[in-house]
Amino acid sequence: MLNTFSIAEVAEEKVATPTVTKATILCALLAVVGIGAGLYAQLVGHEHAFNNTREMPWGILISNYAYFAIISTGLCLLAVLSHIFGSNRLTPLANRMVYLSIAVIFGGFAIIGLELENPHRMLLYNMLSPNLTSNIWWMGTLYSMAVGFMFVEFYLILTKKYSLAVTLGVLGALAELAANTNLGAVFATLAARPFWYGSQLPVYFLASAVMTGSAAIILFTNWAYKMRGEEMGQTTKEGLQGAGKVMFTTLVLLMVATAWKFISAFVGGTEDARLAALSLLQGPLATNFWVFETVVGMLVPVGIMALSRMKSIQALSSAAVMVLVGAYFQRYDIVVAGQIVPVYNGWDNLPTYFSYIPSAAEFLVALGGFGLVGALFLLGERFFGKAFRHTAHH
Repeated sequence: MLNTFSIAEVAEEKVATPTVTKATILCALLAVVGIGAGLYAQLVGHEHAFNNTREMPWGILISNYAYFAIISTGLCLLAVLSHIFGSNRLTPLANRMVYLSIAVIFGGFAIIGLELENPHRMLLYNMLSPNLTSNIWWMGTLYSMAVGFMFVEFYLILTKKYSLAVTLGVLGALAELAANTNLGAVFATLAARPFWYGSQLPVYFLASAVMTGSAAIILFTNWAYKMRGEEMGQTTKEGLQGAGKVMFTTLVLLMVATAWKFISAFVGGTEDARLAALSLLQGPLATNFWVFETVVGMLVPVGIMALSRMKSIQALSSAAVMVLVGAYFQRYDIVVAGQIVPVYNGWDNLPTYFSYIPSAAEFLVALGGFGLVGALFLLGERFFGKAFRHTAHH
């Protein structure tokens, strides 16, 4: 006999407070404004609405897409690991992670769809003429597959078919894992961009996925309980502490990877790679790197977690916010630093660094992605809140 569910069974009326309703409307309006800015760019032409150029074709929208896609991968991987290895600390967070993974990747899809000048061609020719040698084709295809698997997985969770849900979760996680490393390979296989080129970025993106995924579930779970005005249960607290340990470990690993990225650029690297590294250390991206990436995104969160010993949920949540802010600037800096040095550096009086400042339309589209994620999070807590509560089935 088929298991069915109704929204009434999993919805939580207590979440539908005036404050939450207003926040949902605000997030939805941000999403609408962002979509409107993207449609405006479609009408007038991307070359007029966006500040991308032939020399720097990728900007803030590519970095935003990478940001959301990487977080989605981390949430999906942590969810399936907690489901497979049941009765662990992360188990109480698993169902919310599945939903959030879907919500966050939708934010990424919205941004990349509006960034493309002809998104309909991508949808059409992705199927009619697949390019199996293209990392971008594989990335898009695999992320689409992952979303499909996760949709079915979440439906199976709602209908309490947990064993089958785990199977679909594993398939979704494998697709996300492959898509994430292909996203890294989109950058890492471009020999003309020496700051990206090499085998580090696919692994770096994967480690960053686990770090930002753990940060996201800490932050969103804390917000979910504050919205309800509830005291967090012991199992949920232990789950967030477990996620905090994952976040701390991967953050330390990324600090090491970041240090070696610069060491490799200056020891045996090309001149262009050194110039790109210097753009972060003392050039136009130095404030982003030192203030937001290093201090806000790495050093302060490590200090907070070490001093609090993961015992304070508020401290963990503060560290998670900082990690997510730092990761945002990491994505932006990687995208821009890889292009900021002219390919033909030293010829025809080219500048040492190109200049890129996102346009108003780009900012609005990027902001719209955050609005969409926020709206989906709030709607998920309202209509699926009971499904996110810990049960003993995993």
